[in-house]
Amino acid sequence: MIAAVIGAGAWGTALGITIARGRNDAILWSHGGDIHHFDNVEIPRNIRVTRDMHDIRNTDVWFAVTPAAYFRETMIRARPFYSGQPIIICTKGAEPDTGAFMSEILQDTIPNAPDIAVLSGPQFALEVANQIPTGSTIAGTETACRAGRTMLSQMYLESCSDIIGTELCGVGKNAVALISGFTTGAGYGENTRAMIFTRAWGEIVDLGIACGAEMRTFLGLAGIGDLFLSATSDTSRNFAAGRDIAHGVSPTGTIEGINALGAILQRATKMSTRTDILTDIANRMGLAK
Repeated sequence: MIAAVIGAGAWGTALGITIARGRNDAILWSHGGDIHHFDNVEIPRNIRVTRDMHDIRNTDVWFAVTPAAYFRETMIRARPFYSGQPIIICTKGAEPDTGAFMSEILQDTIPNAPDIAVLSGPQFALEVANQIPTGSTIAGTETACRAGRTMLSQMYLESCSDIIGTELCGVGKNAVALISGFTTGAGYGENTRAMIFTRAWGEIVDLGIACGAEMRTFLGLAGIGDLFLSATSDTSRNFAAGRDIAHGVSPTGTIEGINALGAILQRATKMSTRTDILTDIANRMGLAK
């Protein structure tokens, strides 16, 4: 089987390597024609890199791994070459301007896609590329989940149908990781940080239930698993960015947690769910709109 990986940053490249190691072929589409290179990790020979969207047409499954800010633009470019493959969304985040989740953008841009899924969980790209055991949640139609398990046979995947819950976990953990870094950098006591961390995640769960998500999703790899990884690790970009904000340093690069926090507060307002902690910390960070 042949997989198209749309986006060749660190995470897209790590997924492409994993797919190729599972004895499937991978075509990595890269906007600039380059892929991410990991130290001491060999790129398998059954990976092909391309800048031409036409090359992804005759593939068996698409993995969409474009940054959230460029997801809509990239899917619009890919749309003429879509031929009914399952599409697995591997981007965690919300669109900066609209707060839309990636599955919502996909429905806007490729509305005829019959089988979609979302892949989310505790997944540092470097560890995946180095074959360190990794598990994730894959949520979607049975066909899309089956395609994901076939292509990513080197990973442990738990399946469900809760797309909105799985996406909200990916967005929410970025926001909570940012908050966790901020409370650490601001010198809050351990008791206080634990309280804020727990209550903030509780507000994410409440929003998820209001949106029709399943409680179990927030207890799985996409939920507690990814939250633990992102909100407690110094190597998490969102955690580090929150700590920088507490120290008066403006974060550089794309920080998904900032957009995620805004999107969650916006969606919570529409759903009439309370976000007392998220709103308070957003105000303290100077991020509330």
